[in-house]
Amino acid sequence: MATTSSMFMYSLTIQPPSAVTQAVLGQFAGTKEQQIVTASGSRLTLHRPDPVQGKISTLLTHDVFGIIRTLAVFRLSGSNKDYIIIGSDSGRITIVEYIPAQNKFSRLHLETFGKSGIRRVIPGQYLAVDPKGRACLIASVEKNKLVYVLNRNAQAELTISSPLEAHKAQTLVFALVALDVGYENPVFAALEVDYSESDQDPTGQAFEEIEKSLVYYELDLGLNHVVRKWSDPVDRTASMLFQVPGGADGPSGVLVCGEDNITYRHSNQEAFRVAIPRRRGATEDPQRKRFIVAGVMHKMRGAFFFLLQSEDGDLFKVTLDMVEDDNGQPTGEVKRLKIKYFDTVPTASSLCILKSGFLFVASETGNHHFYQFEKLGDDDEETEYDSDAFPADPTESYTPIYFHPRVAENVNLVESIDSMNPIMDCKAINLTEEDAPQIFSICGTGARSTFRTLRHGLEVSEIVESELPGVPSAVWTTKITRNDEFDAYIILSFSNGTLVLSIGETVEEVTDTGFLSSAPTLAVQQLGEDGLIQVHPKGIRHIRADRRVNEWPAPQHRSIVAASTNERQVAVALSSGEIVYFEMDTDGSLAEYDEKREMSGTVTCLSLGEVPEGRVRSQYLAVGCDDSTVRILSLDPDSTLENKSVQALTSAPSALSIMAMSDSSSGGSTLYLHIGLYSGVYLRTVLDEVTGELSDTRTRFLGPKPAKLFRVAVQGQPAVLALSSRPWLGYSDPQTKGFMLTPLNYVGLEWGWNFSSEQCQEGMVGIQGQNLRIFTIEKLTENLLQETIPLSYTPRHFVKHPDQPLFYVAESDNNILSDATTKRLLGDPSVVNGDATILPPDDFGYPRGKGHWASCIHVVDPVNAKESLQRIDFEDNEAAVSMATVNFSSQDDETFLVVGTGKDMIVSPRSFTAGFIHVYRFQEDGKELEFIHKTKVEEPPLALLAFQGRLLAGIGTNLRIYDLGMKQLLRKAQAQVVPTLIVGLQTQGSRIIVSDVQESVVYVVYKFQDNRLIAFADDVIARWTTCSTMVDYETVAGGDKFGNLWLLRCPTKASEEADEEGGGAHLVHERQYLQGAPNRLHLMCHFFTQDIPTSVQKTSLVAGGRDVILWSGLQGTLGIFVPFSSREDVDFFQSLEQHMRAEDAPLAGRDHLIYRGYYVPVKGVIDGDLCERFPLLPIDKKQMIAAELDRSVREIERKISDIRTRVAY
Repeated sequence: MATTSSMFMYSLTIQPPSAVTQAVLGQFAGTKEQQIVTASGSRLTLHRPDPVQGKISTLLTHDVFGIIRTLAVFRLSGSNKDYIIIGSDSGRITIVEYIPAQNKFSRLHLETFGKSGIRRVIPGQYLAVDPKGRACLIASVEKNKLVYVLNRNAQAELTISSPLEAHKAQTLVFALVALDVGYENPVFAALEVDYSESDQDPTGQAFEEIEKSLVYYELDLGLNHVVRKWSDPVDRTASMLFQVPGGADGPSGVLVCGEDNITYRHSNQEAFRVAIPRRRGATEDPQRKRFIVAGVMHKMRGAFFFLLQSEDGDLFKVTLDMVEDDNGQPTGEVKRLKIKYFDTVPTASSLCILKSGFLFVASETGNHHFYQFEKLGDDDEETEYDSDAFPADPTESYTPIYFHPRVAENVNLVESIDSMNPIMDCKAINLTEEDAPQIFSICGTGARSTFRTLRHGLEVSEIVESELPGVPSAVWTTKITRNDEFDAYIILSFSNGTLVLSIGETVEEVTDTGFLSSAPTLAVQQLGEDGLIQVHPKGIRHIRADRRVNEWPAPQHRSIVAASTNERQVAVALSSGEIVYFEMDTDGSLAEYDEKREMSGTVTCLSLGEVPEGRVRSQYLAVGCDDSTVRILSLDPDSTLENKSVQALTSAPSALSIMAMSDSSSGGSTLYLHIGLYSGVYLRTVLDEVTGELSDTRTRFLGPKPAKLFRVAVQGQPAVLALSSRPWLGYSDPQTKGFMLTPLNYVGLEWGWNFSSEQCQEGMVGIQGQNLRIFTIEKLTENLLQETIPLSYTPRHFVKHPDQPLFYVAESDNNILSDATTKRLLGDPSVVNGDATILPPDDFGYPRGKGHWASCIHVVDPVNAKESLQRIDFEDNEAAVSMATVNFSSQDDETFLVVGTGKDMIVSPRSFTAGFIHVYRFQEDGKELEFIHKTKVEEPPLALLAFQGRLLAGIGTNLRIYDLGMKQLLRKAQAQVVPTLIVGLQTQGSRIIVSDVQESVVYVVYKFQDNRLIAFADDVIARWTTCSTMVDYETVAGGDKFGNLWLLRCPTKASEEADEEGGGAHLVHERQYLQGAPNRLHLMCHFFTQDIPTSVQKTSLVAGGRDVILWSGLQGTLGIFVPFSSREDVDFFQSLEQHMRAEDAPLAGRDHLIYRGYYVPVKGVIDGDLCERFPLLPIDKKQMIAAELDRSVREIERKISDIRTRVAY
């Protein structure tokens, strides 16, 4: 990386991509339980389906820093553990296993076979594994196929052979699958086209006559080579293959899926063909043929079936009938192929059927679905079609078959897994007056499109909310004896007394517990085996099991102001600043330590840690005083209440908590002191268990109210509940063990405590005003919460109302019938009853029609109503392509909504009949839109922007300024500034940044005196711009179609010249440089993200955080670029990144530096996702890197976590 860059960014992912390209099923942990492994972009994720609750949880996510092209699962015969083979862009084949004990993926083999990158002739695109796990074949799109033999050695370790070649030049592969042949020689089947003749024939005749063949490759295990065994022509439209069970389970062979037909083929069997049923209905085109896009084969005892999915999302059940012998037993010969409609689910990229009776649908777009099978569709009314009615020859014609889609009967949805793929646009704005902005995004396609609000927080499920007679100040729960499983009492403290509630079937008040009810309570604790402690301002009550009460009164004229307890110790602070310490005797009574310890100021809070396992006391007492200090006192019998260490703070401490939590830097657990300040700041510092020293302090601002801290348990782990203006939870991340502090998506609480009962094993109880609330936190893995509002069509753009919390979404879909057309077809009197049923489009999609566009605008209120308020449809095959809110100076600065549309557009090759600009006026505070007029322009305007009280429009290659007239928009200025097509506009002052679809960005200045638009700077590289934003007056950040993010800066001299007073004659006459603008932009930063950026903006994400560049990617990624402020940090992270590249080489064998510089060498950006893998390294590697960097492991981890928590989640 050129360290000469004057600007450095730190790249972080705040939400990984959620588009699943492939999902595979297997027993990766070596147990009976099946898990799902999915590939999303460069991430490999392991999911654990829970068949009892019908939920899917994420166990592990691993970024392989390479493009995962294909996955396959195999198991050596005789073993019970599945391995994963990854085909990636590294030019290597990778075999990985999951190690459940360490919860990580471990690489077993990495074999190089070709160049890196995704190329036509380098294998890695197709991968097939013999069902018995003996061999795998990895193939390229053209020419090359390699077979690797898999075996085990004497130590029972997996071995891999050198590759055997099965190359054939000038051959294209369309699909590849392994045959199930039992234990005979492994056979692989491929769909191939030999193009050698059509390459030589200029007339195109040979291309017309070209044949697609099904080819079998056999691996002879005895001779150790691969032969081309059998080849036969198939339907030219064939595109997918599915393996048919063989050996003892079935006839072997493959299903070949083409356009409108499915054929069973095998080298020693006849061919059987069935058509794919088409939908019947008034709005359906009876001539439209379907393809199979996904499918899955499932074996059961003595039977098997296929579920194949068409591009509409319809699932068809395909089965084979066997010829029976004289005894009625099936032979290995196929009699017929049968197909029937099963159900409709979202269009999938992968389908997985679990043995526990579930179906996992990895959707192409939108949420992934997890279904449970109700039945297998054997006994329903659906018509079954079989191959007897269809000719096997692919060239012969046949009568098409039809079915009526219906609501799902065979599967029912048990969980929908949030997926934001594809994100079309996103904006971070604070609309709800919270301390941090929310992220609003438009995602999805077609009828499954959504408007989503993301906020940082953990999901809270509330169990009880009940009103109390007064306003309590605190709440506790307690068991009666140490061995109780559940809590018995809830104790509420009021300003004038204490209320005790018993926990049972119902919660009711009890009075005979021995608790003093006439005074407020400061602390409650279950002590020893069976005692209870109540601390109140005038003393300590010790309630024994036989209801005897021992009372320790506070000294005269003094009261207790703070208390801390654990199961063997009690410490209280008096109003005079003295500390009194008690310890439990062997007979279960409390013994006071002789001396009181005087503190320098008034004590505000105390904390005793829990008693560690196998010890009799907690070592330390933490004391917070109003002189803004925390002191650690020893509780050792030899040095009781002696000062061990002091920590000075920025404000007085309001709460303390000593807790042991798991720690990533030491690998075990570490004692921490959590401190909450009156200023609303939270600190976590390491408390040395031997010396009592405090070190490694991390801080976080929680909110303006004083912070209170409570020890709770979440998922069996100790956690800290921190309450300020909103509740937060501090916990160890399940995967990295790093400390996380995340707000809860819940009301602000004044007090909280642990709660455990039969109905709710692991919950919390809190008070908010006059209400008592009991709640639980179930998922710690997802810290971005989504709220969803459904939309009608694929959203393209959205804008916010300038003053109100409202959004306007432009939506359009191609090849979909518009609402008006659908209604006209359904209203046709000739429609038969059964054909007129309308099914919900979010499950079944909209009726399709070639060349049609369906488009509308939605007014969405994500804050108050949380729904869409108005929908305006476009007529005459117009579709919305852009929108903006513009305030026109000529109309007293009234704001209008301007929408650009195109008529009869064809996406590729690009064509249209006209473009229009519609203008709408806001009514009812923006909740309704009123149409004013539309102006015809020669091309669809792909970019609109408010500019100095007028409208700036990018129409084709022209940049225009319009003003609002009575009947239409009036053209004021125009210039041709880009070579291809304007797709985006940004502005500050008189400067306009114009994005071109394939020629990067151009800086344009508007000279008001001459009414001229003049281009003065452009780029040296042709970037296919998708989005851009101005970071400052000189700098623009943008993304391109190839997954790069970049920052470009205009030279200072050129920038100043462009803004000089006057008419701009000096700019017009300046000499052009190489047919472009006179000046060139400089590249500041460049980074490959492996997702197509769809939006980019400068914003801050946390309260008081610095500005970052937030970008969203098409596959559902959200990422940020954090600017470095000091050179020292840059050097530190650069050397850490170099060490990480060497010590934690990417799993799939890709070189990290080359991967991040896929198209242009990476410049000025440090990969935070790689640096954040540091805590996951083994201890010895961490210590080695730390020694090289001359830092401690803790220090490195703190720097890595700080750079994230200061600006993002």
